[in-house]
Amino acid sequence: MRPFAYVKPADVEAAVLAASTEPRTRFIGGGTNLVDLMREGIERPDTVVDVTGLPLDTIEELPDGGLRVGALVRNSVLAADRRVRARYPVLSQALLAGASAQLRNMATVGGNLLQRTRCPYFYDTDAACNKRERGAGCDALDGFNRGSAILGVSDHCIATHPSDMAVALAALDAVIEVRGLDGTRRVPLTDLHRLPGDTPDVETDLAHGELITAVEIPALAAPSRYRKVRDRASYAFALVSVAAALDVRDGVIAEARLALGGVATKPWRAREAERLLAGGPADEDAFGRAADAELAAATVRPANAFKSGLARATIVATLRELSTEGTAR
Repeated sequence: MRPFAYVKPADVEAAVLAASTEPRTRFIGGGTNLVDLMREGIERPDTVVDVTGLPLDTIEELPDGGLRVGALVRNSVLAADRRVRARYPVLSQALLAGASAQLRNMATVGGNLLQRTRCPYFYDTDAACNKRERGAGCDALDGFNRGSAILGVSDHCIATHPSDMAVALAALDAVIEVRGLDGTRRVPLTDLHRLPGDTPDVETDLAHGELITAVEIPALAAPSRYRKVRDRASYAFALVSVAAALDVRDGVIAEARLALGGVATKPWRAREAERLLAGGPADEDAFGRAADAELAAATVRPANAFKSGLARATIVATLRELSTEGTAR
């Protein structure tokens, strides 16, 4: 690990100023992703700004019945919060599926959102990776790509975004509060992460020095669920995951929320599937048609082509369970 300066600011304004004044700075919270990358020589900040002492670790009620979650709330705390478990089971389930208990105890909400989109070649400094060095190439395109993305890909990157929590928040219409030198702004979570295009090294919409301070989650009345399919039940990234909420009234879908993980280069809000589901019957055929429409744009390779069928089956199974739950209420 190369030498770096360490700064622990007293408040949010000082943190933003410290991160903005140097070109190669990183914020650190739990450090569950950044420290690993620094050890491997992939992340090489000149300055690390420790935000763990800032007052961003509370969960507060919003007037509409939603919640405001501070960026330094630990993943384990958020998953166990009784309001989250009661109002947003999709979020609690995603967090519990996301990592080991030890990692959840360290990881923060803000850090989870900003973990690097990656594949095995990202960690291999002898491999070509456009995320590490723009223009270097992408060995995953014709290499080991079983876990790679099939949605939102480009000729420069096919890595999948690893966060389970972000997929749930995408389905929940969460909004990210960000503080920078110019003040505070709000970013829909679905706009926070960028598709790779020809600049896969630029992963988010954040400007240099901007700090995530909170996540706001609007109220949700419909039943919700998170389903994750992976190679092993212990700590592993998703091959496919589905975050969904379904409001069914007299057999008709009043509203559908659907987001996918494990298949895309960013947390993937399934807008086309939602459009087809709204106002239609809550039955297996409708679920399958919606899944097919969303996955029609998939770009697959021989090793990851199975993800299309697996994603379809997972979407249908999740919506089926929710439709039964909604009818039973």
